[in-house]
Amino acid sequence: MPSITPGSLMTLETYAKVRQEFRARVMAHKKNRKVHLGENVTLIFEDELTVRYQIQEMLRAEKIFDEDGILAELDAYGPLVPDGANWKATMMIEYPDPVERAARLAKLIGIEDKVWVRVNGCDPVYAIADEDMERENEEKTSAVHFLRFEFTGEMIKALHQGVSLSMGIDHHAYEVTAEPVPAAVRESLIKDLTT
Repeated sequence: MPSITPGSLMTLETYAKVRQEFRARVMAHKKNRKVHLGENVTLIFEDELTVRYQIQEMLRAEKIFDEDGILAELDAYGPLVPDGANWKATMMIEYPDPVERAARLAKLIGIEDKVWVRVNGCDPVYAIADEDMERENEEKTSAVHFLRFEFTGEMIKALHQGVSLSMGIDHHAYEVTAEPVPAAVRESLIKDLTT
């Protein structure tokens, strides 16, 4: 998989010139990397392009141009790029009303460990969540989690051969069963997996 290095990033000046075009390209790309699980959970599958965009936006927003600052952003966001044997996703739990959101997050503790993907014919692969830091406590879970799904060579081969893919959640307070992934999303995601 392509890696993001300090030398592969645009300078602040160059990024300012191409930002609108680059942003439009990334937003179009993200449309096929988003999966809604029920009405209140969305997974956004990251890849080199989405992470590169996030880093460029952070450098721009924070006006970071020194090497140490750039390396810090790469250290923070670089781990979100899949390595060819996995998918990495940002999970967002979305309830528009703040009072309802607080109540739901209290009931959804542990949901990040109950998200799964299933390659047809194989056991479900459960997410490995929040490897960078704990994002919940005894009272509530976070509205944002970072997930990693690890695949076997057999699963990757099956996906490249066209088997179906489904995703779901089996948390006692939020259950979504085997929702098939749209073809365009499936095609985008299998590009992250190498055989």
